[in-house]
Amino acid sequence: MSDQVLNQFTPTVETKQEKAASKFRYGIIGTGWIAEAHATSLLEMDDVEVVAMADLIPGKAEAFAVKWGFDKSKINFYPSHKEMLDNEQLDGVSVCTYNATHAECTIYALNKGVNVLLEKPFTVTTEEAIEVLKAEKKSGKLLTIGFQPRMDLNMQEIKKIVESGELGKVYYIRIGGGRRRGIPNSTFIEKKTAGIGALGDIGCYALDMVLNAIGYPKPLTVSGYKSAYFGPNPKYNNPADAKRFDVDDFAAGFIRLEGDIVVDFITSWASHINTPGDTIILGTEGALRIPSTECWNGSVGGNMTLYKDVAGLMTEVKLPLCPDVPGGLFYQKVRSFINAVRQGLPAPVPSSQILYNQAIIDGIVKSSELGREIDISAAFEGLDI
Repeated sequence: MSDQVLNQFTPTVETKQEKAASKFRYGIIGTGWIAEAHATSLLEMDDVEVVAMADLIPGKAEAFAVKWGFDKSKINFYPSHKEMLDNEQLDGVSVCTYNATHAECTIYALNKGVNVLLEKPFTVTTEEAIEVLKAEKKSGKLLTIGFQPRMDLNMQEIKKIVESGELGKVYYIRIGGGRRRGIPNSTFIEKKTAGIGALGDIGCYALDMVLNAIGYPKPLTVSGYKSAYFGPNPKYNNPADAKRFDVDDFAAGFIRLEGDIVVDFITSWASHINTPGDTIILGTEGALRIPSTECWNGSVGGNMTLYKDVAGLMTEVKLPLCPDVPGGLFYQKVRSFINAVRQGLPAPVPSSQILYNQAIIDGIVKSSELGREIDISAAFEGLDI
């Protein structure tokens, strides 16, 4: 039984980079912490040239370029995304700004005819996400969302297992994942810049892990809860950060999906437990347990277990962990975006899927504020995605 099951799942890795006659002209919008992973990945690509950077803080982009070893003389620096996009001919950009400006920067880039790799979360609200999709469709350009866990071979195995039919019909999913202590700082913790807290930072990863595996069925209703008992408390957070903290540090939700599937969701930046539990996917013919990690960030915490009945016997198969991908997950994320643009391929992480992810997150926020379950399916009616 073990070999028969395990042999069905063989990992695949994206080719490292494509040869091209001319270099891919690249820009970076926002030069904060998350942009570092984009920059270091781009520096490893011989077929890419970073020619422009933009940041609202004077001198920040220039200092960023020096820190990461770029030749400043070959880069044009701008105080805003608009000025950069108005004055440069670019093949692609990474949008690495804080959450509240994701939609604005992405829409402007698409309207200028530039392909976009947008960092997660997609947006803050469902309405913003829909406006981005409309701009993408109108522009004809490629937009992919920065979910680097999709590049993890272990994450890809989850989808392969579901698609293989080994679990039968999936009917219930419980998402574990969370942190006992893992509150970030900077722009992550204020509503004016982040819009949402743990929900957008790591909750989006947790949702994508399972929704991608089951084919992203349309979400119908959400009953949500969110709180912030740790972030604003100087007992558990830096006093200066605690004073300005006004987003969620814990969230939970119960989501109904098309196809008679329910998702029991939880995420946190802080709590009094090391992890709220493993992720489990229950099906009519089997189940899959995905171990969590102590500081969850969209990863697999150990060997997954497949549960099946064989000839009347309850069996458990431990699945081997897959190797790391060449260059790391961020490298593969950026590389897959560039390859998709070069080759005319579909977006590696399409916005049409992550719209549903964002609608669930936004639904949890709105449901929590209303104190009742809400219907989120109406937002997609008549939308051509």
